[in-house]
Amino acid sequence: MYSRITGTGSYLPARTLSNYDLEKMVETTHDWIVSRSGIHERHFAADDELTSDLAYHASVKAIEAAGIAANDIDLIIVATTTPDHIFPSTACVLQDKLGITSGGPAFDMQAVCGGFVFAMNTADMYIRCGQAKTVLVVGAEVLSRILDVQDRTTFVLFGDGAGAVIMQASEIPGIIAAKLHSDGSQRHMLKAEGNIRNGEIEGSPFIKMDGPAVFKFAVNNLSRVVEELLEEHQLPDTIIDWLVPHQANIRIMEATAKRLGLSLDNVVVTVAKHGNTSAASIPLALDVAVRDGRIKAGQHILMEAIGGGFTWGALLVRW
Repeated sequence: MYSRITGTGSYLPARTLSNYDLEKMVETTHDWIVSRSGIHERHFAADDELTSDLAYHASVKAIEAAGIAANDIDLIIVATTTPDHIFPSTACVLQDKLGITSGGPAFDMQAVCGGFVFAMNTADMYIRCGQAKTVLVVGAEVLSRILDVQDRTTFVLFGDGAGAVIMQASEIPGIIAAKLHSDGSQRHMLKAEGNIRNGEIEGSPFIKMDGPAVFKFAVNNLSRVVEELLEEHQLPDTIIDWLVPHQANIRIMEATAKRLGLSLDNVVVTVAKHGNTSAASIPLALDVAVRDGRIKAGQHILMEAIGGGFTWGALLVRW
């Protein structure tokens, strides 16, 4: 038994902030942001929008695209760094908002920007071992709420959004291979260390990043994990039709594509309009490319991501 993606969906909050808007909020310029990240604009959730709300809208679209009923879903995994609550999980909240009463498991997965790839691999394992037949996997974030407006090195990079996929059991291979890694010794490079103790926030809840160190680590490890995946499964590098990477930084994507021998024409790039949406970035980009017709049946899609932890991984999918 294998798993296949049968539907995709995405959602972006209505509020859009351009680089010129940010020039009025923090010491920066449009040209500075574009030259270092490729970002032109990003979306911020409304004050009353929760991560589960973004996830709900993306999930409804994925469910419609798959042609299933919500109650057909027997497992929900939400990859997020910005849950609605400490608990219950955002996945449980989403289950209720979708009106799912089947009683299947629902849980969150925290691997920061690598979360969606980790969640996809987990869903694949559930399906392969027969514990689930139809899985909803969501990447959803409201990162705007953990950004320090005084820190121009991070405030300009991140945005909010959600993307979702429906994965279903199939006799035809969909998820071909995956390779995941973590290295906690590198956690200092990208972090948001705040926590709650006795009802008060301890430490800074804001994202802190060593940009140059993250860039170097990402470029080296993103290309390497793809090489590991292909080598372990004895697959040629020419098998990749589309690269759908985590949308962190256009320079990282360009450098990774070059190392893999891929033209940027074969890379799905949405960072200019979305910014870095962490666990939501890959499913958002995937939905864009599916709906505009770039991704076609029979093609091989490589998804790859790297995030705080550090976590990183790659997933090869046959469409």
